[in-house]
Amino acid sequence: MKLKLHQIVALLLFTGLTTQAQETFQPKQMDTNVGILYNQEFALGLRLHTNGFAVGTTFGKLKTYYLTKYFHFELGELKHEKEFRQSFDTPSTLNGRISRAFKYGKQNNLYVLRGAIGAKRYFSEKAKHKGVAFGISYEGGATLGLLKPYYLELREPDGRRSVSTKFSDETSDQFLDIYSIQGASGWTKGLGELSILPGVHGKFAVHFDWGAYDEYLKSIEAGLMVDFFSRQAPIMVETDNVENNQLFLNLFLHLQFGKRW
Repeated sequence: MKLKLHQIVALLLFTGLTTQAQETFQPKQMDTNVGILYNQEFALGLRLHTNGFAVGTTFGKLKTYYLTKYFHFELGELKHEKEFRQSFDTPSTLNGRISRAFKYGKQNNLYVLRGAIGAKRYFSEKAKHKGVAFGISYEGGATLGLLKPYYLELREPDGRRSVSTKFSDETSDQFLDIYSIQGASGWTKGLGELSILPGVHGKFAVHFDWGAYDEYLKSIEAGLMVDFFSRQAPIMVETDNVENNQLFLNLFLHLQFGKRW
């Protein structure tokens, strides 16, 4: 999946840069006979990136045929490159049910709330009529990281039952003992123990819009995004081979659908 996403993003970036290089630019003059059909736009979007995903919403103001400024808000998750889902695929000796898949060595989920100010700039005359308009987009803003403890169902020493347990200095030996793990606890476990990790982020992308001034917005972006936090994000239990990050760099695809008025 990561390889496919990398390939798609690289192809769209290459296509956008090639198109820009081949474009013969003229002074950006407004058509004096035709005004901007719409003043505002609203869109819902899905962003897939190399280490997670996000869903969000965008509120835009159309300044000219070539420029749209916007506010963007999204909620998503950042994952560590070393976390992998695994399962024993065998019934538990405690209850006879198949255990939930789990991520060995994971100690926290990192969810992110992002708020940003950005702009889209078109380089094509097709922005004035139906067709695919090409341009770039860029944004930057604040990131609010939310750390949720990751719980595992661990077999007690007597082997009679399992207990939902999070990582700590006291539980580290059992938490990292693969033979004690019965599976992951339910997702809601730990929601009452959220902690905050502040940060900032920025994004740059090539932008393709099908009918940039149609009533209905349909676009795809491919680009690079970076998140930087005030300290390392403790997603995994650190070992000689696993280190947590303060900086997250990702390639992404962003699909948007919305409306203009």
